[in-house]
Amino acid sequence: QGSELSGWAMGRWTYEGIDLNHNFADLNTALWDAEDNDLVPHEFPNHYIPIPEYYTFANATVAPETRAVIDWMQRYPFVLSANLHGGELVVTYPFDMTRTYWKAQELTPPADDGVFRWLATVYAPSNLAMASEERRLCHYDDFTRFGNIINGANWHTVPGS
Repeated sequence: QGSELSGWAMGRWTYEGIDLNHNFADLNTALWDAEDNDLVPHEFPNHYIPIPEYYTFANATVAPETRAVIDWMQRYPFVLSANLHGGELVVTYPFDMTRTYWKAQELTPPADDGVFRWLATVYAPSNLAMASEERRLCHYDDFTRFGNIINGANWHTVPGS
């Protein structure tokens, strides 16, 4: 039916009206500011960026589901995660937010871009729905020409993803 008609928004917003797909703290800007000021890695380690203090305040607009994920991440540190949700048949890889804040799309690769591209390239053809010749388009985007993978920010910027 196409992403607009296939229920992609079902379950995306909480009862309180919070969009779970965009509710995480923006850690990209803190990293990029530190990089621009030559603070990485000695004064600002890039392997673990703490959740900003303002984001943990009781009155912050943070969904209980997001708080639960943050608590889980702090109890069980991990080095790789995946974000899966319905709608589009494409694998996006970091970063999801453009480095140039006013751009809607911009190739914004992380330092370990090759690893993320490799993981996306391995996953996409093994997903039968993505690999199908009969697959539907994403809006008007045909990701098959990119092997069904794209840098998230080069598709559309998502701060707090």
